Amino acid sequence: MSGQQLTREIGKSGVSASAVGLGTWAIGGWMWGGTDEQQSIAAIRASLDAGVTLIDTAPAYGLGRAEEIVGKALAGRREKAVVATKCGLVWHTQKGRHFFDQDGKPVHRYLGRDAILHEVEESLTRLGTDYIDLYITHWQDPTTPVDETMRALEDLRTSGKIRAIGASNVSRHELAAYIAAGGLDAIQERFSMIDREIEAELLPLTKANSIATLSYSSLALGLLAGTIGPDRVFSGDDQRKDSPRFSVGNRQKATAFADAIRPVAEKHSASIAQIVIAWTLAQPGITFALCGARNPAQALDNARAGTIRLDAVDLAAIEAGIAARLTDMDR
Repeated sequence: MSGQQLTREIGKSGVSASAVGLGTWAIGGWMWGGTDEQQSIAAIRASLDAGVTLIDTAPAYGLGRAEEIVGKALAGRREKAVVATKCGLVWHTQKGRHFFDQDGKPVHRYLGRDAILHEVEESLTRLGTDYIDLYITHWQDPTTPVDETMRALEDLRTSGKIRAIGASNVSRHELAAYIAAGGLDAIQERFSMIDREIEAELLPLTKANSIATLSYSSLALGLLAGTIGPDRVFSGDDQRKDSPRFSVGNRQKATAFADAIRPVAEKHSASIAQIVIAWTLAQPGITFALCGARNPAQALDNARAGTIRLDAVDLAAIEAGIAARLTDMDR
């Protein structure tokens, strides 16, 4: 059955958002073969119109490009959105640890207080806003104590520049350090039908401490969407081009899985991708599912997943399909 857009709380922050969120990594263009700004703006606005309030972005998505596009899309309708962005991947300083190069610029993992205070102002400017709803440490920095990072984030919350605090790509040890420091509202981690490691490693801690979990790559970069067949060709800087995960064999297995759960999709008059997203939101400890979209049609398809309520029979059929088709994929 279907209903209203599902909304949930971001930890203990008092901030609530749609359970389906729009992820804007692809909108930044980098590693996704470029971007179409007008289509991206239309996708964001279509999401808001469909009741998707959670918009997730980051400075590292195109070295500020995604944040700028989100800012343009939210002009005149900022109050409708719950904006999540990130800090900790920096190119204005050489401090911390080198992580990768983008457009010829070295990007470092660094979560020192000086960088966080610099980054938040840059993000506020690009987003065209004076506050960020959820501010997330993007990747962890072993050169900076978590206590220093959290003090800076708490000061930003006290000042009203951010409303909630999150951490992404954390180990169990790092999550425990954030919890000990106090004030963590959310984590953001890779989670999908074929990436379930956090169920044992992180979710017991988040559930025990009322911390929300945002899943990213819920569709495994599109592999589980039911639309990428064995004949698909990836080109340019598309990260899927040489990935073992997108081998022909894996795409054949994903197609077989889509066929296996098609009766569930038909029952709900839904697409395969919508059922996969709805399954994600039904998993214990998963609060939000971030889904990428580069045009209004994709955005609306994702949005409808937040209105689908799977029952126990549906979930059992999906788990059977996962066990039969997805458990031995190439990595």
